[in-house]
Amino acid sequence: MGSFGKVFLAELKGSEAWFAVKALKKDKVLKKKNVEYPMVEKRVLALAWDNPFLTHLYSTFQTKEHLFFVMEYVNGGDLYFHLKGRFDLKRATFYAAEIVCGLQFLHGKGVIYRDLKLENVLLDGEGHIKLADFGLCKENVFGDNLATSFCGTPQYMAPEILWGNRYSFSVDWWSFGVLVYVMLIGKLPFNGGNKLEIYKSVCRGKPHLPLSITWNARNMLKRLFKRDPFHRLGVVDNIRGQPFFKNVNWSALERREIEPPYKPKVKSPNDCRRKWLFERPLLSQCETDLVDSMDQSAFAGFSFINQSMEHLLQK
Repeated sequence: MGSFGKVFLAELKGSEAWFAVKALKKDKVLKKKNVEYPMVEKRVLALAWDNPFLTHLYSTFQTKEHLFFVMEYVNGGDLYFHLKGRFDLKRATFYAAEIVCGLQFLHGKGVIYRDLKLENVLLDGEGHIKLADFGLCKENVFGDNLATSFCGTPQYMAPEILWGNRYSFSVDWWSFGVLVYVMLIGKLPFNGGNKLEIYKSVCRGKPHLPLSITWNARNMLKRLFKRDPFHRLGVVDNIRGQPFFKNVNWSALERREIEPPYKPKVKSPNDCRRKWLFERPLLSQCETDLVDSMDQSAFAGFSFINQSMEHLLQK
């Protein structure tokens, strides 16, 4: 996470329970005027406990200089790491279907994700997906309360964001199309040598849909890449009913009863790269003057503890 923050591997003392602890520097949060981002991430992570395809949060706490998220340790690597060329159809369909479940859960809670990309789709030890990093989410998207912020990863951004239009969940379905395209074809559908060229490609380019992918895949991608968000798949029609997903048992999938087509090479849910355990954890230091002068009330209400963490602490 660079200078903005770090992620540490932590073990609960007296147990064999491992967690990922994300630390954000308050001075960087304030400098970038992003105070709301960690607050939004905390609230969305708290909601995520009710869905198996989203990263779960155990607690949040803060010190004078840092904000901390104590999250489940997901040790199977992200899709960016695992994608070596492209995925076969079965594997891509499985990941796409579980992502649909995660996105639809968020949308049902009035949350736009806005940061769907390979790097933010993790695999757990069994091979199921977990969406991660909710700092760019937009909450309370109901009725006429739409989003207007310009944010996201350029190659995955929907055209309505680039055009400066008000938008809703449609942007996540565009990003979903980009993700499915990359999984099946092995490259990005919209690209360029710089951001401006990428934006032009998103707004005007026509992605190549090779005959090497199935007709069902090509048809679904065409509908996900509709530049009119009101005609985009996911906004109109039931995406679960698409022929691309014809072999998916959605009820079993939501219960995580479908065996993943690939199992990461980990020995257990707590398996980790042992070399990490010998690295000394160091928090990046904040600017002293800024910390002393900052209004700590900006982070009021950040601290949170999940009942599951309370149960672990009582053991």
